[in-house]
Amino acid sequence: METLDVIVIGAGWNGLAALKTYHQVHPSASIALFDSADSVGGVWAKHRLYVGLKSNNMLGTYEFSDFPMDKSFGVQPGQHIPGTVIQDYLTRYVEHFQLTAFIRLNTRVRVVEHHSDGTWTLTIDEHDQEKTVVSKKLIVCTGITSQPYRPVFTGENTFQGPLFHSCDLPQYQDDLLKADMRITVFGGTKSAWDTVYAAATAGAHVDWIIRDNGHGPVWMAPAYVTPLKKRLEHLVTTRLLTWFSPCIWGFADGCTTIRTLLHGTWLGRKIVDAFWSILADDVIQLNQYDAHPEIRKLKPWISPFWVASGLSILNYPTNFFDLITDGHVHIHIDHISHLTPNTVHLASGTSLPSNGLISATGWEATPAILFRPGNLDQALGFPESPDPIPESVVQHASAEILHRFPRLATPPPTPDTYRPLAPDAPAAAKHPFRLARFMIPPTLDDRSIAFMGIAMTINTSLLAQTQALWIAAYFGDDLTPTATEPCPAAIRPTLAERTRDPDRLWETTLHTQFGVHRCPGGLGNRNPDFVFDALAYVDLLLRDLGLDFARKGALKWLEPYGVEDYRGLVEEWVAAREARVKKMI
Repeated sequence: METLDVIVIGAGWNGLAALKTYHQVHPSASIALFDSADSVGGVWAKHRLYVGLKSNNMLGTYEFSDFPMDKSFGVQPGQHIPGTVIQDYLTRYVEHFQLTAFIRLNTRVRVVEHHSDGTWTLTIDEHDQEKTVVSKKLIVCTGITSQPYRPVFTGENTFQGPLFHSCDLPQYQDDLLKADMRITVFGGTKSAWDTVYAAATAGAHVDWIIRDNGHGPVWMAPAYVTPLKKRLEHLVTTRLLTWFSPCIWGFADGCTTIRTLLHGTWLGRKIVDAFWSILADDVIQLNQYDAHPEIRKLKPWISPFWVASGLSILNYPTNFFDLITDGHVHIHIDHISHLTPNTVHLASGTSLPSNGLISATGWEATPAILFRPGNLDQALGFPESPDPIPESVVQHASAEILHRFPRLATPPPTPDTYRPLAPDAPAAAKHPFRLARFMIPPTLDDRSIAFMGIAMTINTSLLAQTQALWIAAYFGDDLTPTATEPCPAAIRPTLAERTRDPDRLWETTLHTQFGVHRCPGGLGNRNPDFVFDALAYVDLLLRDLGLDFARKGALKWLEPYGVEDYRGLVEEWVAAREARVKKMI
């Protein structure tokens, strides 16, 4: 039986960062990365790419700090990055850091079993052969876009046309994306926008269904926003502007006083409300939502303040809204009642002829892996499992969150018509992921498993490389994070029954429960879901690592942070570790 020191599951941004960083920090460790696809890339793997697919990010913000996307990739400043280029970039990243020998593609992890000695046994299908592998450590990097969620529609067996999730569009694009086809797209997510654009620009007529009993259409901002026409990607990493987002780990940026004034006082909250109102009004005016009755249907239903990563970017080469005003796309604020042969029936009674139904309905919360023993899902904090944290402690945490951030006590009302897409839909999660620092289960004390990519944010590469270093240090016993939130005496006995570190479990409760109140219009009830809070999260991890979190200096409040500001991070930490070792000798 094969035995390894570390196994990484997933070959997307997070998995590749984990592999490269762990190998760099622990060069003598035996390590392997498993992925079920036949190419690296995760959501950007070759089989996921369809014509016209691009990133929300422009050149310079979607790359690792130690491997810049230079001119050889053919992307110009101010351009969104094509999916084919991202695939090429990640492939070349593997080659540059000589990681090919560690990567095993066409290898699906079926079962993961945890043992009392802290080791893990994995049952895998490698090139269609079942094998068993043992590992001392496990880094799960399947992220939040690995397992598509598609609801079951009444009568779907009779539909006759293709019915699939938007991630499978490459398999059907040659047959469906062409003139004289009538395509139905279901969902209000960014993936739905992308699918609608791909179908309509190929000449197909699109019927776009956005649920009237859901959260409504996602916020879609132009790449440049505010009266100053600043890149949205840069706004969310400008320290001055991050202060306008209430954040329970915001203290990590060293600006506690200004954050307290903004979110803990009446006048400060008025200033915060004004900031978000300006941002929302700017997007509404730039998109001209009120200029046409069909485009008005895409106007978001709640303030961007409450949606976090649901604030997305218009990254299309032509004007998306022209497809609507020209009649190529018809929008239906409705929901599907049932299907019959080549027809989608809406609850309002409308019947839509359809050659294919594409469901852009998000992703499963947890990886498609069976974790054993049976109670392990709960210990790992998975959202569909019973909560590992007692309800009394959760209520205590919620009260504390609302006390610190009074603005969160008055969220937008949930419409009486709202219904989760289905009982098993991602939005129907029982509770958020319960992971310390959004990476490690706080009730498992053997330092043997970590998760990456659980957070929903537009700063994918920045978070991936920082989490990867944090995990490499943690697994090497070179980092023991100290909770900054002391557990209240009233609930310490309750948490002490579940862990040796009640402070860490209490802090985990605060951090994970925060999203429930901060992002009710997004997926805060399931994932850490944030945009303007990503920089403070990176600050928090760098503080744990003992590294300089300011990077630019204390007074660089108006300059956006980029991945280039974190270049050499791993080398800094390795040098600091070596210095500590020499000092001890």
